[in-house]
Amino acid sequence: MIILGTNSVKAAGGYDVANSCRFNVGSNDFLSRTIGTPTDEDKWTFSVWLKITGEAPSVQYGILSAGNYPSAYETIHLNGGDQLFYHYNDGGGANHGAAKYSGIIRDPFAWYNLIVSRNGTAVKVYINGNDVTTTVTSYNNSTNVINKSGGTLRIGHSERETSGRSWNGYMSEVVFCDGQLLDQTSFGEFDEDSGIWKPVDVSGLTFGNNGFYLDFEDSSALGNDVSGNNNDFTASNLTAIDQTTDTCTNNFMTLNPLSTDSGVTLSEGNTESDYDASVGNAKGNFGLTKGRWYWEVKLTNSTSGYPMIGIGSMNESQMQKTTGGSYPGGFTNSYGVYGVNLRLYANGVNEGTQGSSYTSGDIFGIYLDLESGTKTIKWYKNGSSVLSYNITNAGDDYPYTCIDYNGGESSVNVNYNFGNPAYSISSGNTDDNGYGNFEYSPNISSTKYYAVCTKNLAEFG
Repeated sequence: MIILGTNSVKAAGGYDVANSCRFNVGSNDFLSRTIGTPTDEDKWTFSVWLKITGEAPSVQYGILSAGNYPSAYETIHLNGGDQLFYHYNDGGGANHGAAKYSGIIRDPFAWYNLIVSRNGTAVKVYINGNDVTTTVTSYNNSTNVINKSGGTLRIGHSERETSGRSWNGYMSEVVFCDGQLLDQTSFGEFDEDSGIWKPVDVSGLTFGNNGFYLDFEDSSALGNDVSGNNNDFTASNLTAIDQTTDTCTNNFMTLNPLSTDSGVTLSEGNTESDYDASVGNAKGNFGLTKGRWYWEVKLTNSTSGYPMIGIGSMNESQMQKTTGGSYPGGFTNSYGVYGVNLRLYANGVNEGTQGSSYTSGDIFGIYLDLESGTKTIKWYKNGSSVLSYNITNAGDDYPYTCIDYNGGESSVNVNYNFGNPAYSISSGNTDDNGYGNFEYSPNISSTKYYAVCTKNLAEFG
């Protein structure tokens, strides 16, 4: 099947979101600022679009917080217990309260819009345009911390600025309105054709003294507030490379944490796979049945010919998380290359060496043509074509996705670029629709190529 994000369809003439910010829990990424004098300390509305990169942990993926444990703090976050909103009054009295959302925000393929408003003790919550307040337990604290003058407000972190508690995924359209109680219609609308919740232009809202709007369009200042208030945030461990074009109006392919084998750690918004000495694979989360697609794979560290790089069909058994997994080319409807003299495997058969090789630092391009009469996969090394192979049985019953594989070597690291790289690009190439940011291009004069994102999938996939 083709996996589309929750809000990946945009009606003609609709509002486009250009950028998001990628937060990595492993590097403790977040934004912070000192809270000024509020318009109304007890009255505010917060909205954010989120794409999570894995199931929430037992601790916290912080979204918005203020204060510091063990002193008073207040936080909006996700964790494995469905906890959404938590308040701790002070270290002495331990007066605390929590709101728990009984639904689940854990789909790593989709964008969610989360809206929280607070009016004294009253809390309202909207998710993807739906009022879910009735599924949230009552919240019984009158002391506000998130909008309290002099405190530290954080985006992408919980109440402790320690590793393991920052957001792990993407954020876009981060909005805070001080002194305003707003419902979901201020931040989004349902598409009249698809029924999908989508963002609207928020630039005309009344933001109040402490209000802000982060659109992440300035890569040199990811904490830049464009509301007109200049309530800018200071970035911690975030750099220009954390600006992405994977947004709530154009959802890009990433690696799939739900089917990635044990021994593989995904990071950088599910665009990097890091292997220990285990045998296994990492796979993409979008299925491709037609169209012409291109992505790049940077070998941050290659050991003894690994990783293997290629594609495989997305049938149920092959996409499940296993111990060991399958390598690209090792099963029917899969194709992959191995770094020792570029050995090719196709449909479970060793097709022999192809007279080339790769090593650490090389960038492999994958061009997948599922549109022409003869369907092909082509591999490029540092911009030069090194191998082409005809695909058999390509069709609606055999959607393809990317796969990399480690045969048991340690310190194998792979960075994917589906158009939103987590590493620096020196040249910069977009696809034939103007999407993505690639180091190279497939240089195919007679046909076009496209980044794997929902705008292109809606047109060609």
